[in-house]
Amino acid sequence: MNQPIEIRQGHLEALRRILPCPAYDRSRIRAGIVHIGVGGFHRSHEAFYTDALLAGPEAVNWGICGVGLREADRKIGSVLKKQDFLYTLMVKHPDGRIEPRIIGSIIAFLLSADDPQAVIDKMASPSTRIVSLTITEGGYNVDPASGEFDFSNHGIQHDLAHPQSPATVFGYLAAALRRRRLAGLAPFTILSCDNLQRNGDIARETLLAFAGRQDPELAKWIERDVAFPNAMVDRITPITGPEDIQYMAGLGVGDEWPVSCEPFRQWVIEDKFPNGRPAWEDVGAQFVADVTPFEKMKLRLLNAGHSVLGWLGALHGYATIDACMGDAVFAGVLKAFLDLEATPILDPVQGIDLEQYKQILIERFSNPNIRDSLTRICSESSAKITKFLVPTVTENLARNGSTRFAALVFAAWCYVCDKGVDGNGRPFAAADAMEAELHQAALGTSADPVAFLRLRSVFGDLADNPMFRDEYAKVVAEIYANPDIREDMQAAMIHPES
Repeated sequence: MNQPIEIRQGHLEALRRILPCPAYDRSRIRAGIVHIGVGGFHRSHEAFYTDALLAGPEAVNWGICGVGLREADRKIGSVLKKQDFLYTLMVKHPDGRIEPRIIGSIIAFLLSADDPQAVIDKMASPSTRIVSLTITEGGYNVDPASGEFDFSNHGIQHDLAHPQSPATVFGYLAAALRRRRLAGLAPFTILSCDNLQRNGDIARETLLAFAGRQDPELAKWIERDVAFPNAMVDRITPITGPEDIQYMAGLGVGDEWPVSCEPFRQWVIEDKFPNGRPAWEDVGAQFVADVTPFEKMKLRLLNAGHSVLGWLGALHGYATIDACMGDAVFAGVLKAFLDLEATPILDPVQGIDLEQYKQILIERFSNPNIRDSLTRICSESSAKITKFLVPTVTENLARNGSTRFAALVFAAWCYVCDKGVDGNGRPFAAADAMEAELHQAALGTSADPVAFLRLRSVFGDLADNPMFRDEYAKVVAEIYANPDIREDMQAAMIHPES
């Protein structure tokens, strides 16, 4: 077998005989976008849309400069630099087809640990007109219980005391915007691409809270002049596995970090970009006046649905989302949750048939070619479930609606956090910033059946609601007596409101 052709700018002509490659002259592209958090999702979503747009003649000023603010970002930065910032995107279809293509929209990468001033310089440059973010749901530093910005965070304390040598995203944004303000330059637009309802509003509120404490005059300028459009993003993007690298090598392409994703993609964005923006609508994005109904639909159906399958599947011993969907009981519970608990509290969404949307969602989750691991889905659940599932429970309690399936999910989550194993007795560890607190709360279940639910930073005041407290206590007792979750799931489908 011949050696795979390594992905490099100078190898594109040879690679073009194997798979689609950028058809534009990358030497002419300038970075008008700085993106913080270059993970798999960014590379399958915003970078994909931008790559498609760069094929047109009007987009040369909209390349992407990636930024990593964590030492953990060093690996992706090294791989991208070695590959001239090129990588393969593998679109995996349900019928087994894989469509790979090389993406060229990222043209530079900066690691703050190596040169923090270079990051500030790049964001402060007049050529930068958008700073986009994928910093995860927990990256906005909001205390889930109070909803307030957490000033006790060590990185935030450092940035407040050392504004010229920041460590957090807030410190870098403030430093770059301060420089632009002093230079008389228009501010860049801050575009959140994270799975948060009102993600732009949250980015605005958290940055204003930080800047108000660090530099009140800068905060006033940000409040008046900086735009934070809300956006809904959607494309299932599993963690890259060795099989993805091997698949590309089998095609004759050497890529150290390809990205795989599903065919489906959606990006709905509020059209608030006073300093200009790419024409992403030309390549499938949708610009709207109000993204709220789209956000709520996606977060309460797709993201909450992922958490439903994730923790129930983990307790049973499944490893991937598609494995859960191959089980009629799990597929039935997902559909029941979507129909009975999520759909009733959704607002109408213009141009969207909710029944069709849910059917497409079920098909997406069932894609056997997207082996999305439950450890990925369940990671950072303390941040995710707080935003995706807890509000659904709260709203259903207010309308006397069903909360049975959510109670099952919370009880399964508690059991796995307590025991540390899945349904097969194998260790199950999903990364979570609150791992210690979750484990400690779950440990108290034997003495107090609702100890886990009393973790207010995650569940708010749900433990104070007698109806939900009793429902959760009943389910958690059943699971602790017999952790075969399928029996409880079948019972929930027969008596969903019992």
